[in-house]
Amino acid sequence: MADVAFGWWEGEAVLGKGQEASFDALKRIRERSPFNWVHVHPDNDKSFINWHLFRYCEAEDLEFSRSRPYHNNDNNFVEQKNSTHVRAVIGHLRYDTEKELEVINSLYRGELRLYKNFFQPVMKLKEKIRDKGKVHRKYDTPLTPYQRIMESEKIPEENKKELRKLYQRLNPAELKRKIDEKIHRLFQIYEEKQGGGGGGKASPSKKQTPRLETKSYLFNGRTTPASVT
Repeated sequence: MADVAFGWWEGEAVLGKGQEASFDALKRIRERSPFNWVHVHPDNDKSFINWHLFRYCEAEDLEFSRSRPYHNNDNNFVEQKNSTHVRAVIGHLRYDTEKELEVINSLYRGELRLYKNFFQPVMKLKEKIRDKGKVHRKYDTPLTPYQRIMESEKIPEENKKELRKLYQRLNPAELKRKIDEKIHRLFQIYEEKQGGGGGGKASPSKKQTPRLETKSYLFNGRTTPASVT
């Protein structure tokens, strides 16, 4: 899940593409989000575009939109996070066991979530100009999603207070060490799984299609403009 206004990221992994599992993952993500939602823009996948999610959005007064058919770049915000926050971290291996799922969600719900949202700056595109066949881009000052939330006048002070308390307890070096430990454990589990079938060591950069998928949603905070492309 990727927020447009602040760059905040949440991840939840499920086994398979079941609609109920995807829907439950969305609800868990929403519970962890530090602000309210107004708009949900999922991928064009049957696990996302379904009556469960549509009725949920209606009941919760959430706008619901979908990408255009056969336009894979419509969810570019999510795809960017899938690259920097998912594939760059856990690789392209085939994770399809409960043990692997447990480790991945431990990362998504814990250290990786905190490290990315509180300590990794994000640049936002301010302007793009095409001049004589060349594209010139201008970006704003890099800020972490946490800093963008704290600077926003739209977020309630109570929410900021809770985030500030959490931030003061965090140590980025310790978070990074724990992330590395869990990734190492994840690769160990993968290698143990492969060992019974003659597999070798884990090659995280190897591109494979996993059965375990990270559910992707695009949303806006309730008090931010709903500018979804």
